[in-house]
Amino acid sequence: MDHKQKAVDYFSQNLHCSQSVLAAFAEECGITDEHALKLGSCFGSGMRKGEVCGAVTGALMVLGLLYGQKSAGDTDGRQSSNKVNDLMMNRFKEKCGSYICNDLLGCDISTKEGVQYCRDNKLFTEFCPKMVAAAVEIVEGIILEQRESQ
Repeated sequence: MDHKQKAVDYFSQNLHCSQSVLAAFAEECGITDEHALKLGSCFGSGMRKGEVCGAVTGALMVLGLLYGQKSAGDTDGRQSSNKVNDLMMNRFKEKCGSYICNDLLGCDISTKEGVQYCRDNKLFTEFCPKMVAAAVEIVEGIILEQRESQ
């Protein structure tokens, strides 16, 4: 099963977008699916405040595990993580219009009314999986570029 299908399948099981994206790459990141699900569990719905989309934060966790700074003196890792962070954020915004959950959904997800709006308009079941898939596609592209540049 490919990353995108795995992430969308996780999301369809009522897991957060952040969990779904991170868990889809768990093996490559050297962590278990269980650790990925636990690590990503507090980042869904823009950290429950409608901030940065959970699919994006899950993607950033993947990129951090793959290319992140390993120690205080690891300046190459710092530069690498800054680079992939910027690529992820910029590409997601370009592809989806924003990386802010409330902007993407068109409501304030931190309120009961916002959550109800999302349910009434099937955003969690029809729109959010598209954001999960988009985040995975962007991560895969960044990983491919990083491999080619080494």
